[in-house]
Amino acid sequence: MPDTLELPTGEEVTPEDVFLYNDYPYRLVWLDGDEYAFELSPLYWGDSGMDIPFHDREALVDQWEPESRGLLTEAEWADWLDDASDDPRFDDDELAALAAELPTDWDHEASGDDTGGGLLDRLGF
Repeated sequence: MPDTLELPTGEEVTPEDVFLYNDYPYRLVWLDGDEYAFELSPLYWGDSGMDIPFHDREALVDQWEPESRGLLTEAEWADWLDDASDDPRFDDDELAALAAELPTDWDHEASGDDTGGGLLDRLGF
């Protein structure tokens, strides 16, 4: 089993790295099975049946979308969290868990969003 995977961006990632795939933070998980070589596990929803398996790197390249940017800087992750806090698909618990795992010192209070997404935003308040 290799130590790293080359993303379509040319960046090398390990299972410890967090990267942006289809506009969500993921980690690499190597698999021992015969059918799939690895999967991408969503940072918050990992092991929930939402992991995405791949036969090989070429399959990942085929499914790499424009919203997939690979490794991000601390500032880019903070910007991503700011955007996610305005997105009603993310609730406060998910944002807090993501912020704790992402390589950034994002401050929800400094983001300028009073509700941080979540229920009140979904209800239009």
